[in-house]
Amino acid sequence: MEADIVRQESVKKPASLLPVLGLTFATFIFNTSEFVPIGLLTDIARDFSITESNAGMLITVYAWVVAIASLPLMLVFAKTENKKLMLSITALFVASHVISGFSRDFYMLMISRIGVACAHAIFWSIVTPFAVRIAPEGKESAALGMVVCGSSIAMIVGLPLGRTIGLYMGWRATFFVIGALAAVIWCIMAAILPRTPSDSSISLRKLPALIKSPALLNIYLVTVIAITGHFTSYSYIEPFLAQSAGLGENAITLVLTLFGIVGLVCSFIFSRYYSRHPERYIGFAVGGICVFMFLLHAASMNTVTAVLLCILWGFAINFYNLSFQSEIIRNAPKGTAVAMSIYSGIYNIGIGAGALIGGYVCSGLSVNYVGYAGGIIASAAAVVCFRYLMPALKR
Repeated sequence: MEADIVRQESVKKPASLLPVLGLTFATFIFNTSEFVPIGLLTDIARDFSITESNAGMLITVYAWVVAIASLPLMLVFAKTENKKLMLSITALFVASHVISGFSRDFYMLMISRIGVACAHAIFWSIVTPFAVRIAPEGKESAALGMVVCGSSIAMIVGLPLGRTIGLYMGWRATFFVIGALAAVIWCIMAAILPRTPSDSSISLRKLPALIKSPALLNIYLVTVIAITGHFTSYSYIEPFLAQSAGLGENAITLVLTLFGIVGLVCSFIFSRYYSRHPERYIGFAVGGICVFMFLLHAASMNTVTAVLLCILWGFAINFYNLSFQSEIIRNAPKGTAVAMSIYSGIYNIGIGAGALIGGYVCSGLSVNYVGYAGGIIASAAAVVCFRYLMPALKR
């Protein structure tokens, strides 16, 4: 069953997972960079004499650039050999972080972050299908789990470390360190990644045929709704835990770290058992996001139940990310990178829309209600998933 995740076409598969490990390192550094400005906004705002809300545009613009650029960039580079493309976007990533560190004003910093966002847009379009293609026979699910594991480690180690460097050495040092680590990872990937031809010959003219698949269309529809619902709540989880659950700063940091630790556990479970009952993981992921957000406010009445619910919620969203990427690879053996780029763009639309809706809920009602708002949105995703997506995904 694992072999069904991807159709290999005249690609000699390596005997070990070592090349996938290189992509895991890359995933770690890309995800660390994506979210590290969250912990540096105050210092950036102070340095450029702007408000924190204006500095927060770094995050908003980044997400929307990824959303808008993913598909066009992937169509342009669809025929580029995978290793060459991966090394090229990592080089752009390194250069953009050097520019970030030397930024003379906020606009220069914003331009450098747009460069990182463009690299990110292509990276998440190709990294998971690339990892699956170069995985040893029968280890495709393990490869996908390793890549997502890199994201989880970024949440556990990368973000706190980036913030700590910023606090003691200044925010510019954080960007320089990320750029330096990315340069080291570039060297590692140059040494161990095999050359593999692109699996995509999709052009703009052929794009409608690619997205005609009922399974892909429903994956995209569920994703934009479910991720909007998730980030309606998750974007404001820190003030929610502080105000509703009464948790202190250290306890909140622990809860957020648990989200990353849960991701490691999910990667292990997924790599071993997903191929046996994929529908159970998909059902738990989509249904869980919906149910756990509805229960968020009630669970906040007690510290233990609040923490336990956040752990379960972490399982749901991590299984979601793993399962849906796996199904895209399985349902788009031709043009996988382009199909994944559409998914990445839609996912980032959900991030931006969820943060926007959650902000309106917080300012218009109260942060206590973000769980209900997210749950209502996610319930629509659950209806689409169980009514239309699950039948379309039947093997």
